[in-house]
Amino acid sequence: MQKASKMRESSVDELKALSLDLSKEIYKVRNELKTARKLEKPHLLKHLKKDRARALTVLREKSEANS
Repeated sequence: MQKASKMRESSVDELKALSLDLSKEIYKVRNELKTARKLEKPHLLKHLKKDRARALTVLREKSEANS
């Protein structure tokens, strides 16, 4: 789990890449859940979703600051 303060130090391109990577990970975990009907680490999905939300929030903050 990453902290928003650490994300604020990242550039816009890094945040976009992080958001994309997290989205891919969420897709993999959801796909695993649908095929196996059970996750080895069920808490992982919740953490990934929260991290992606943090990244998108910081990205939106940066875009509003530049406007």
